[in-house]
Amino acid sequence: MERRLKATLPSGRFSNVPEVRSRTMSAIRGKHNRSTDVQFRMALVRAGIRGWITHPNLPGKPDVYFPRLRLAVFLDGCFWHGCRRCGHIPKTNSLFWATKIKRNKNRDRKNTKLLKSQGVVVIRAWEHSINNAQDLMRVLGSIHDIIRTTKVVRRRHVPHSKKNKSRPKHQA
Repeated sequence: MERRLKATLPSGRFSNVPEVRSRTMSAIRGKHNRSTDVQFRMALVRAGIRGWITHPNLPGKPDVYFPRLRLAVFLDGCFWHGCRRCGHIPKTNSLFWATKIKRNKNRDRKNTKLLKSQGVVVIRAWEHSINNAQDLMRVLGSIHDIIRTTKVVRRRHVPHSKKNKSRPKHQA
């Protein structure tokens, strides 16, 4: 646990936590919120939106990234990222959790700013907006708009048919 977070706890540790429970909890590693991620990726597929990848090597590790568009989409969990609508601070160890969530929000702002400075368009969507059909359509609409405007700006050269691409065989 980080020093700043430890400083918010009495004597730098969670109190009244059995040793077995402590070991169990420390062994748990985050694996993303798969249900939200999968739900969003399936919505992209159903909407016919292509050209995205997961797990790009970018600051903040966007959940979905469109390399050609330079578009990063973050799906922020309401609890972990401090959603004003449905996030909350637990009553137990509230100073610890408030500090943790505040640091997450600061890191989100820092990573968004860094990505934008690199020319990446950033969309952040709350977990609750992925679970709500109308809000999900708004997020997908934003992505569609970026795809449309990017295609207008970047008129790429389209190569001729693939038949002509084969190289002539050399005769000896």
